[in-house]
Amino acid sequence: MSATEDRYLVVVNHEEQYSIWFADRELPAGWRPVGEAGTKQECLALIEDVWTDLTPLSVRRSLSEPAAKAASR
Repeated sequence: MSATEDRYLVVVNHEEQYSIWFADRELPAGWRPVGEAGTKQECLALIEDVWTDLTPLSVRRSLSEPAAKAASR
């Protein structure tokens, strides 16, 4: 990695959606860092490994509620 290459963070929000953010900048509201800073490619590779379901958390929960209610009957 060159000395001028930017460092990034993998960040995640309350909906379990992932993104990358410059490591030297303040995170936007609602996002938290995941793991260590790395190159853009390293961070994108991590996201590819961990973000296997692109459906937002609130949608996944709402889809599972009818099944949970039916199972409790």
